[in-house]
Amino acid sequence: MNQNAPQRALSASDIRARKGGDPLVCLTAYTTPVAQIADRHCDLVLVGDSVGMVLHGLPSTLEVTMEMMILHGRAVARGIDRALMVVDMPFASYEDSPAQAFRNAARLMAETGAGAVKLEGGRHMAETIRFLVERGIPVMAHIGLTPQAVNALGGYKVQGRGADAARILEDARAVAAAGAFSVVLEKVPAALADRITAALAIPTVGIGASAGCDGQILVIDDMLGLFDAFQPKFVKRYAHLAAEADTAVATYAQEVRARSFPAPAHVFADEGAGS
Repeated sequence: MNQNAPQRALSASDIRARKGGDPLVCLTAYTTPVAQIADRHCDLVLVGDSVGMVLHGLPSTLEVTMEMMILHGRAVARGIDRALMVVDMPFASYEDSPAQAFRNAARLMAETGAGAVKLEGGRHMAETIRFLVERGIPVMAHIGLTPQAVNALGGYKVQGRGADAARILEDARAVAAAGAFSVVLEKVPAALADRITAALAIPTVGIGASAGCDGQILVIDDMLGLFDAFQPKFVKRYAHLAAEADTAVATYAQEVRARSFPAPAHVFADEGAGS
């Protein structure tokens, strides 16, 4: 853990109490060093199942396992003192029944130290959310574009346009009534996100939604520019680290081939001849 923690870790109740207050700052993290950086600036750090695509090169989140989430959850926990750590429940770990969801959510929290779990789905997941919350497991809901259902949705499309807005609004109301402490709104029209934010007593966290949401979240690798080829419309690049890393590696390769690295400053002299 970080040394000299400035204050206690935030809880799900703290996040819920921020409704209508200062916007919640949220990012994903999958490793200890990145978690340490995020913890200095964020209220909530999500160990997202996006780790499958970001770090493991998988084509979607569907192949992510409980073991992967636990491995990365433990790594992130070592870097967090202040932010609430939330861990995604991976595909097929909670959909079968509320009892299955409880077993896996309890395992995630016990083995990672997470303060909450996140699961995808609206009205059809309300019973499961209520079951978990009643048994002491804080739940962050996720509606709109739900990546684990990408095949059923027909791709990564905006959700809630036109007549479909009523469906998303009902999903939002259902997860809030079931006891979720906050809800992610992914890739929904801004006007709908604003309407949902006004209608709910719990914070909304937007990703491709609206600046009017109670908070925002991005995949940290996206906002740091670690991917060159793909940039979703809702992602702002705050850095371009992939280009910087490519330049650094190219320079290293050039110096190795020219035998200019390692230089005398980077090697060790014989014993008694100096450092």
